[in-house]
Amino acid sequence: MERKEFLRGLGFAGLGALTIPVIKACSKDDDVTTVAATDTTQATDTGGSTSTTCSVTSSETAGPFPTKTPSSLVTANIVSDRTGVPFTINITIQNKNASCAALAGAIVDIWHCDKDGYYSEYGGTGMQSADFTAVHFLRGRQTTNTNGLVSFTSIFPGWYSGRATHIHVHIYNSAGTSLLVTQIAFPEGSGSAVVLVNASTANGYSKGMSGYTYNASDNVFSDGVSSELSTVTGSVSAGFVLTHSINVAG
Repeated sequence: MERKEFLRGLGFAGLGALTIPVIKACSKDDDVTTVAATDTTQATDTGGSTSTTCSVTSSETAGPFPTKTPSSLVTANIVSDRTGVPFTINITIQNKNASCAALAGAIVDIWHCDKDGYYSEYGGTGMQSADFTAVHFLRGRQTTNTNGLVSFTSIFPGWYSGRATHIHVHIYNSAGTSLLVTQIAFPEGSGSAVVLVNASTANGYSKGMSGYTYNASDNVFSDGVSSELSTVTGSVSAGFVLTHSINVAG
């Protein structure tokens, strides 16, 4: 865990480290650049943690593009004007202090990049050249229901240099006290949604997988994603659904 502690300790002063090139780990996916699949091909590598222990999900850095005023973005549909493959995000929050029972009333903020790897609320700098400082796409806040669930309507995230596909999450209790900042990782096998979506040039995903940073080489996920790996099902034509549980000390 030393690497994560170091990253968190850097704060915004050290966020430039995210632009340092990362050497890709060898894996069966490294050479995947094209996919011979139709839009209706179902994701076959859906991921999901096999852990049955009730422990707090790993904490991660919120930077470099956290939501600036999350309380102003209470919405379930976070698409705004972004285009891409339809994506539903279902997150369940569980309380480690209650044997991982569902935590109702928790406040959940999420944010992620668009299909081109850009974040809203930032830009015009070395960290992100495209200037989206005046807009708020792909960011939102919801409160968990009695089953600990929040759902968001979005588009499938793209990727950018040095990072695997991911979603940022910040969870608070009902009083607004911060409980956990974490990130959600995606399965990356040859039949995964990540591969299928990034081959979908018809939907504007133009990068493919050439130069993609896999979880094993990602500077946040490289020490393991056992508690952060989501399940993603669906197809490009029908859209994908992410399902993930996050444990907090509530």
